[in-house]
Amino acid sequence: MNLSPLQQEFVLHFGEMGSRWGINRTVGQIYAVLFLSSAPLNAEAIQTALGVSRSNVSMGLKELQAWNLVRLRHLPDDRRDYFTTPDDLWEIVRTLVAERKKREIDPTLTKLRELQMQRPATAEDRHAHARMTELRELIELMTGWYDDVERLETERLIQLLTLGSKVRGMLDRMPAIPGLSRRETKEDEGGV
Repeated sequence: MNLSPLQQEFVLHFGEMGSRWGINRTVGQIYAVLFLSSAPLNAEAIQTALGVSRSNVSMGLKELQAWNLVRLRHLPDDRRDYFTTPDDLWEIVRTLVAERKKREIDPTLTKLRELQMQRPATAEDRHAHARMTELRELIELMTGWYDDVERLETERLIQLLTLGSKVRGMLDRMPAIPGLSRRETKEDEGGV
């Protein structure tokens, strides 16, 4: 597979963005090549397109499989493994968000819940405990919202996302819910 200048620019950018998102640059580039390809690709084709070593391609494909972002395909009369990305862009986004939640948010929430079981012994620990409680409650609120949104059909999710400023207008007309933010709590107590 030879990349056109347009494709090459996208692949290079995707690699740069991948490194900012916490994945190896080559893994991001492998994903970009697969994403742009109109047909499943084998490791050799990916290696040729990117000019990287076979071991880098192999490790990158394993990482992408662990993230559930690529699909393994087999072609008739060909023993090689071929790879592709889902056709549905929303499936890709949903998978990526779910995997990030599983790898980053869920362990943090578990640790915060474990720490909440400990009794604070000092004033410093009580302060730290209160801050951790705040953080846990915020993360639980956000993950609850995520769970609700994740269950939406794609068409409904698109509707939700396109509401934009209409949601802000609706929220401006609703009364505030006391105690949901630290700022509101401090204002209620006469602070800030």
